[in-house]
Order: sequence, then C-alpha cells, then structure tokens
Amino acid sequence: MDIKNQTSGLEHFWSLTADEVKGKLSCDLNGLNAKEAAARLKRYGPNTIKSKKRKSAALLFLSQFKSPITVLLIAAALLSAGLQDLTDAVIILVIVLISSILSFWQEYGAANAVEELLKLVRLNCTVLRNGQKTEISLESVVPGDIVFLSAGDIIPGDSLIIESQEIFVDEAAFTGETYPVEKQGGTVQAATPLSKRSNTLFMGSHVISGKATALVVRTGKATEFGKISSDLQIKAPETDFERGIRKFGYMLMEVTLLLVIVIFAVNVYLHKPVLDSFMFSLALAVGLTPQLLPAIISVNLSAGARRMAKKKVIVKRLSSIENFGSMNILCSDKTGTITEGKVKLKDALDITGAHSDKVLQYAWLNASMQQGFHNPIDTAICNAYHDRGKKFKLQAEVPYDFFRKRLTVQVSDGKQNIAITKGALNAILNVCDSAETADGIIKLSDCREKLTKQYQQLSNNGFRTLGVAYKPADKGVRFSRDDEKGMIFLGFIALFDPPKAGVDITIGKLNSLGVSLKIITGDNALVAASLAMQVGVKDPMVLTGADLHKMSNSALLHRAPATHIFAEVEPDQKERIIAVLKKAGHVVGFMGDGINDAPALHAADVGISVDTAVDVAKEAAEIVLLSNSLDVLIDGIVEGRKTFTNTMKYIFMATSANFGNMFSMAGASLMMPFLPLLPKQILLTNLLQDFPEMAIATDKVDDINIQSPQKWDIRFIRRFMIIFGLLSSVFDYLTFGLLIFLMHANERTFQTGWFTESVISAILIVLVVRTRLPFFKSPPGKLLSIATVLILVFVLIIPALPLSGWLGFGHLPLPYYGWMFLIVALYLFSAELAKRWFYRNLTKR
Repeated sequence: MDIKNQTSGLEHFWSLTADEVKGKLSCDLNGLNAKEAAARLKRYGPNTIKSKKRKSAALLFLSQFKSPITVLLIAAALLSAGLQDLTDAVIILVIVLISSILSFWQEYGAANAVEELLKLVRLNCTVLRNGQKTEISLESVVPGDIVFLSAGDIIPGDSLIIESQEIFVDEAAFTGETYPVEKQGGTVQAATPLSKRSNTLFMGSHVISGKATALVVRTGKATEFGKISSDLQIKAPETDFERGIRKFGYMLMEVTLLLVIVIFAVNVYLHKPVLDSFMFSLALAVGLTPQLLPAIISVNLSAGARRMAKKKVIVKRLSSIENFGSMNILCSDKTGTITEGKVKLKDALDITGAHSDKVLQYAWLNASMQQGFHNPIDTAICNAYHDRGKKFKLQAEVPYDFFRKRLTVQVSDGKQNIAITKGALNAILNVCDSAETADGIIKLSDCREKLTKQYQQLSNNGFRTLGVAYKPADKGVRFSRDDEKGMIFLGFIALFDPPKAGVDITIGKLNSLGVSLKIITGDNALVAASLAMQVGVKDPMVLTGADLHKMSNSALLHRAPATHIFAEVEPDQKERIIAVLKKAGHVVGFMGDGINDAPALHAADVGISVDTAVDVAKEAAEIVLLSNSLDVLIDGIVEGRKTFTNTMKYIFMATSANFGNMFSMAGASLMMPFLPLLPKQILLTNLLQDFPEMAIATDKVDDINIQSPQKWDIRFIRRFMIIFGLLSSVFDYLTFGLLIFLMHANERTFQTGWFTESVISAILIVLVVRTRLPFFKSPPGKLLSIATVLILVFVLIIPALPLSGWLGFGHLPLPYYGWMFLIVALYLFSAELAKRWFYRNLTKR
C-alpha cells in the first residue's frame, strides 16, 4: 500500500476546504470513474488494516513441507540416494509428495469455499462512481471516493465532510468519549487535536444518527485507525477448539520425540545400520503424527460452513463453529427473534389514559423528523398517524443515546417553535416539571404517582410504553442536550410486538439441545416478563439494570445463570452479564443487531448477528444469520455440532490406530533382527490409513452427538489414545506371533503380512471408533464407505502388483489371510466391547 502518496500534501487535510482537497486528490463532485478507481485501488491497495493475506497456491503447497520431521525425512532420503540406495529414496520422496499433494488439495479447496461464503456478508458502502450512486465493498474504497453515510454505517476511511445533516458519530475508540460526537462541514486549524476535528470522520468509527456526504482522503493503514492497529496488532482471542488443537499437538510432539530418541538409540545399540535406524525412527514419527490433521480440520470446518450456509447461517471465522456447537447459553434481545419484530401502535394516551390526537401528532413529529436509525417503534408511529396537514421543518436534533434513553427534535412550522422529546418513561419524567391536562398545565408532582400506576398497568398488559414531552423553544437557537429540562409531560405511546407463532416450540427445541435462552432487553421488566410467560416460561426470574448496578460480580455470578430476563439494561451491562456467565463456566452466545451491540458481540464466545443488522454489528459478529429467526439458529447449532463431531472422529482414529501401530513397531524393532517395516512401508501405511479419513467431513453423525453441547477434552483424548492404542498393539503382537511361530516368515514375508494386517485393521477400526453406538447401528457415510472398500481392495492386491518388489513386498501364503481376518474380527469385536466400557465408565470421571 502506497501510504506516503496518500498523505502527501494532505497531512492536515482537515484545515483545507473541500474544494482544495478535491483538487489535491484529482477528483470532483461526480466521483471517480471506474478506470481511475481501479488504478487507485492497485496503487494504494485494498482498504483494510489487516496485513495478513491469503497464501498463494505455491506457498500453500510449500507449507505442507514445513514439519521438521518431514524435512528431516526428505534429507535422510536424499542422503540414502547419495549412498547408492536410489530406489528406496525415490519411493519415500514420492509417498511424501503424494501425502503433501492430498493435504494441499484439501486445504486449497477449503480456503476457496470460505472465501466464497464471506462474500455473502461482505460489508458495503455507497459511493459516487461515474456520477451514479454505487454500492461497493469497504475494501474497494479509495482516496477520492465520495461516500454517502447514514445511521449504523461504518466510516470506510478518514474523510472530510462535504455536507451533513445532524450527524452524530461514535468515536470512543479514538477519543474515549462516551457520548456521540456531532460533526459538520467546514475547516479547523491544522494543529487541532484529533478529538476536536469536527469536520473529519475517521475509519473505524460509526454513525449513530444523521446523514453525511464525505470525501475519502485516506484508506487502510494510512488512516488514524490503521496507525493504531499497526501498533497493537490485536489478534482474535483463541477459541476453546484452537486451544485444544494446540495442546493436542504438544502432547503428540512429546510422545513422538520420546519414541524417536529411544528407538533410534536402542537400534544403534543393537548394532543395526545407523542410517536405516535413523530413517526408521523418522518414519515412525511421521506415522505417529496425524499429518493430515490441519487439512482435515480445514476441510471439516469449511464443509460445515457450506452446510450451514445452506441453512442460512454464514460463518465468518471458521474456528467459531466449535464454539457455536459448544454453546449452552444464548443471550438475545426479544425483538425480531422471539417477537414478530413488527411493532404496532396500540394507542396514544393523555395523562388520564384517554386517547389523544395531540400525543400522536407530537410522537409522529419526533419519529418522522429524527435523522438517526429508524427503528421499528418509529416506523409504527409513522404508519399510525395520517393527519399530516401542517408542514414542520427540523431545526435541531439531540439524537437518542443509551444513557439518556430519549430523543429530542426541535421543529417549526413558521409560527410555533417546539422541542419534542420521546423515550423511556422515567427518562422523560426526569426532564419534566409539569404535565398537560385538558384543563391546562399542572405540576408533575401532583400526578407522578398516578402516571406511574398507569404505566405499570400498560406494561403488565404487555404493552411497551414510552413517554412524550414538549416545551416551547427559542426561534433561531439550536436546542441542545443541556436544554432538556423544565419540559411538559404530554402523554403515553403504547406499542405491542406479538410473539412469533410457534416460538414456544422453538425455545423448547433450544432447551432440548442443552441451550438455555436468556433475554437481554432495554424494555421494562413488566413487559419482558409478560412476553416470557406468553412463550411458555413459567415464573420467569427477572433482573433489571438497576439491580445490576447494586450487585457485586460475585453476587451476579450466583444469580445470572438462573435468571431468564435481564430487563432495562444499559449497553455496558450486556458485556458484564456475558462476562459473568462465561466466568461461571458457560459457553455464551450473544445475538445482536443494533449499534450498541458491538461490544457484547466481541465479549461473547460466539457473536451472532443478522444480515439486516447495522454494519458495526455485522463486523463484530463471527456468525451472520441470513434470517432473523431462532429456527435458523437451531439449524446452525446442529451443523456446528456435526462439524465438531466429525473433526473429533479423525482425532480418535489417528490416535488409536497410529499410536497402536507405532508402539507395536517400536517394540518389534527391539526384539527382531530386522526392521518390522521398512521406512517406505511405514510411510505407505500412514498414507493409506489417512486416505479414507479424508471423507470424514461427509460422514453421518449420530443424534447422541447433537443432543448436548460438546467441548474439547484433552484428558479424554489421552485416555482414548492409551486404551485403544494398547488394544491395537495386543492384536499386532498376535499377528507377529502368527507370522513368526506359525508361518515361519522371513523378513519380506513378515513385512508384507504385517503391512496388510496393519492397514486393514486401521481402516476397519474407523467404523467402530467413529460412533458411540454399536457400529452396525450407525452406518458410515457414502464417501467413507467407498474409500474404505477401495483401500481394502488395494492392500489385498498389492503383493500381486509389479510395484510390490520396489516397495519390498512379497507374496503371502493363502492360509495367512484366513488367520489375519480372524485376528481383525477379534480386534473389532474387542474394540466394540472396550468402547462400550470406555463411554460407560471413563466419560463420567
């Protein structure tokens, strides 16, 4: 990215006029043309602060050889070639190459699939190109673009405001300022600090309310956000799944290193050829290491992501799939998920509870004139008001924020100039000192108790109730936050949003999957409790924002898991609730779509948003739903658990078969005058055992694996590896006895016989360990079945193929096959019994 040229001559662009900046950027009010935009994108680079690029195909292929064990094996093979053993060296290198090509092919396909899915939820913005408004991705924005912004939009680059309409921006990431900052056109001094540049919009901030047209001056790493990010290089927190894979890798590394050193040392001590012993030890290490694990994980996760996409669930970060399946608490607002999301106006009432056209008119003026994010409440009010004879114009606005919980507009029709405030009842009453009745103005203190009772009655009936107030405003003086006092309370707006049909059944499905739903809402406790009872929650436990303020974290740690509804909460309290639930040992998902939901989405184990959410929420989420429905979410949870289960199947297969075989070989090499398998035969064994397991992503998953959340357990894996690995070794040693004492096998016959038994038993044991059920009750997927049969046939005919001599194989006596299949059958039967005992006893500890 050409950062220097982006800033050249524009180091203090906020001190220049819009025309001066346009001149320096060689652009005009018609925007850039497509050719110039493409040239600038090539020159300045994509508009992103992420330095990490996707690996090219060549680099991805070369990365398959980065394992130190693989590098040493290649070096040893080349050394062997230099010592005149060219055939063995070529065979070893060919097997390593085939294994690497398979791994590359799987990872490359997975990367392509994920890239296509991410395009479905790419953030876009509206710019002027060729004189026409055009929607493009944020990454395609370049200096000189004219961008159109409104509430909820992320600022795509450091920009100079050309024109604005009551625009307020959240710049907390830069300034630490809690309240939205008002922006407007003009110029400021070159030395003005960042927090005072009122004419500048910064990349990474987002619009709270209002509209603006701005000229993009800097993009990517040249922006203020890019400078901060390059210093911090914030990395996404490691998921439980990633942590488990890392610990699993360390465990295998320790076992492998110990095994290699001991086997090599003992073989040298027994006066076996040093080079052969070294290559044998390295081949053992390769055999013990699940080489395809990275590829299998990538393929499983990307296949899961594709299946989830078909269910209208888009995964932005693959590793979050495991957390999605492990989630046992889902926190969500009620609007649109539990309710229809189509708010309707019940009535506009004066302070006596009678219908009032004036209350409806003032509420409509407030809702229709405000320039912020038009929520369902404002839409409902606008749809309900029809008498729009008087023409009012907006004079000023104090946008809604989650601390004041109200919104004020100043409007005028040329004769009267009034400020109208609408919001949460207590927030409105707190700025009033009087109330309007049919007979005139009275003191608020004379009727406050009555107003509170009326509000409680409406709330108990399930109506969301807002207050409306007004006061005369001075003409020519812009109304501000400080002027919100001494207002006249006018009346109530009662709204309702009915629960979705069948949502109680959906919540029951969530519960049956081991996921409890907790509602976090800004609505009052009475409305939220009424809704909870409508959807089947009996005696809901409710905590309010006021309760949370009074509670210590230890008290909340005790109360939060048992609470059904968190009502009247503030944005920062959402984060606290999620943090406490996580501390209590739960895997927490948070579903949000609003401007104030981004921090909570970041804090959750799984941040979930919807495609219709504001940009800042979609950017913060790891999972994006294409439909705002709990049913879609349930489908995603099920697919997440399937993906996790299939990934774990490979872990179990690799640890049981590989560990058992390598342990057997290690022991046999110490007792026999020759190597039980040649290095090239070990590598071929590993390759053939891995081949069917590449189809594991498409395997069927038992219902028992879907019914409850699953978590990575390294102790469980270690126990599984030891028990099933040792069981495998028992039958390997039976095979050794058969070959030596019954068949009187020579070196070549022994190696051929054990290779055949080893591969066949390893691919068939997959059918047992892939399921907790008896294997005949859980048939494998189609691709896994086909791959297993193909490898089984190939192994049986290898001794008859011309290449068998190169591989060091010979013909086996016919009786051996009968004995071998008997041993394999006994192995499968014993593994089935061991599996039943293992899941009945060790999983409870």
